[in-house]
Amino acid sequence: MPSSAVQIFSDPDDYASSIRATTIEMMVMERGRFTAKLTRIDLHRLWMQRLSENLPRIAHAAIRPGRAIITFCTYSGPSLLWSGAELQASSIVRHCEGENAFQRAPAPASWCGMSLPVEDMVSVGAAIAGLDLTPPIDPLILTPVPSAMAKLQRLHGAAGQLAEDAPEIISHPEAARGLEQALIEALVSCLGEGEAREDRSVQRRHSLILRRFRRAVEEHPDQTLYIPELCTSIGATGRTLRACCQEQLGMSPKRYLLLRRMHLARRALRESSLTATTVTDVATQYGFWEFGRFAGEYKSLFGESPSATLRRPWE
Repeated sequence: MPSSAVQIFSDPDDYASSIRATTIEMMVMERGRFTAKLTRIDLHRLWMQRLSENLPRIAHAAIRPGRAIITFCTYSGPSLLWSGAELQASSIVRHCEGENAFQRAPAPASWCGMSLPVEDMVSVGAAIAGLDLTPPIDPLILTPVPSAMAKLQRLHGAAGQLAEDAPEIISHPEAARGLEQALIEALVSCLGEGEAREDRSVQRRHSLILRRFRRAVEEHPDQTLYIPELCTSIGATGRTLRACCQEQLGMSPKRYLLLRRMHLARRALRESSLTATTVTDVATQYGFWEFGRFAGEYKSLFGESPSATLRRPWE
């Protein structure tokens, strides 16, 4: 049954867990009151999302297999970076099944996604334009013909407006079918006439190193990790790892690990009972031994003290 929903979030974890077809871990990079908006539209076969965030952040995205997914920006402005490659308002990313990658928004961002079951994407590509739209082996950035891209953005924006102002139209099966067909045709037109960005072998190698880096970090979530040990584990020099992190994360690996531990500590404080846990317990669990410094950096990043997070009642 076609449906839609518009949600506003003040917590990046809640926001990330609501994004469809992808498992996302998000880390805000700058102090401020986080606000995000997610508009979700489910037609018959086509899923759509429109997303906006007000603070710079890094996200690690693991795309679930089974659906052919594309993403693009919803307006001209600060670009998103996907695996270090810049995604401009005139471009589309075709994702591969089971993809794991870092996405970075160095400034407030607005972006959107569309997906079809893989078999449906292959079917409509062949039927409408004689194209093979099987998900690519590696992520592919396309620059469609401007008129085709503009039409897709207009239709996607119109669907988002309906979700806000007239959701009953989207929930009507026949109206949803007509909207879905128009969007699919616009999407296939963009994919069929788009110019693929030249493959960058160095960037692909950097993405591979970052995937190993991420895997090594995930295997030891509660341990303080050191760069020399990580370099040995992933088979890269410290210089190469720093270059990869700077390209795709916009920061050094040491800064990324610190930021990640800060976010893990915040999640632990949110999920803990005031009577069963102390800030000291959580700080030491994630390798913070200078408690005054931890409290200061925590407040600088999240806008409140660790004890305030622990005391706050969370739903």
